[in-house]
Amino acid sequence: MPCRVELLSAEAAKKAAEEVDLPAPFADLNVFRLLLHRPRTAKAMSDLLISLLFGGDLDDRLRELVIMRIGWATGSDYEWTQHWTIALERFGCTEEDLLSVRNWREASCFGDLERAVLGAVDEVLETGTLAKESFAGCVALLGNNASIELVAAVGTWSMISKLARSLEIPLEEGVASWPPTGAPSPAV
Repeated sequence: MPCRVELLSAEAAKKAAEEVDLPAPFADLNVFRLLLHRPRTAKAMSDLLISLLFGGDLDDRLRELVIMRIGWATGSDYEWTQHWTIALERFGCTEEDLLSVRNWREASCFGDLERAVLGAVDEVLETGTLAKESFAGCVALLGNNASIELVAAVGTWSMISKLARSLEIPLEEGVASWPPTGAPSPAV
């Protein structure tokens, strides 16, 4: 399925990225090759992602579980595929962790912390908000700053999922769909 907006060429994306001081590796990603049609938007998105991906208060592994749950629950092949490798290679997730987010309530590999976080993800996705009791539960386990970051992460990666699905952003060349099984989310 072709992207609804033609992606910038690799060269044009790199040039646009340089003009707004966007990290060069981002310009290689199809999501940014699309967003760089609007360089200021791409830069704002880049800054937001960097602030949530590096040096935050929310544990890296938990954040990746959040992102993978969003990818699965929203049927975003692009999001699931992008973070599959990142979560495994950089942020301490196991293949069992990532596959278990698909049906986390039945998974034996998650403790109270992961269950609270994944429950918060589902609640925000389903209702658009996080109930006072749910937020208080997250604060008790994570603290204020990580709980704020959790809600920001759900909002951010939900937006990216909607962007990728709505604009039909293709996977990067040579990347297999829905790793490791190729079986799409039932949300598709």
